[in-house]
Amino acid sequence: MRTVLYILTTMAVIGLAFWAYRENYATQEVLAETDQLHRDIREAHARLAVLKAEWAYLNRPDRLRDLADINFDRLGLLPFRPDQFGHVDEVAYPAPEPLVIDNAVDVSGALEQQP
Repeated sequence: MRTVLYILTTMAVIGLAFWAYRENYATQEVLAETDQLHRDIREAHARLAVLKAEWAYLNRPDRLRDLADINFDRLGLLPFRPDQFGHVDEVAYPAPEPLVIDNAVDVSGALEQQP
């Protein structure tokens, strides 16, 4: 009886050691993947900062004004005047679609049947 107990205990220890070994490597793999994701996120933030800086540089008002002056003949861009803006009450909204009820149920007779 003791021999069976020793064998079962040994098998349980070997099984737990194998499970711990697999979990250790799985954990290390997930940690490496997490580190890679963090690196990718940092690189994306850096690229985004560069793109924002480039956008700010390209959208300087003096640069845009110079471009508008250079391309005035081709584009015909003029400054906005106050009379060019509309009012909200001038917007033509589409008419609401009528509600279509299919498979209507008559409930008027159901109330009369109750005692």
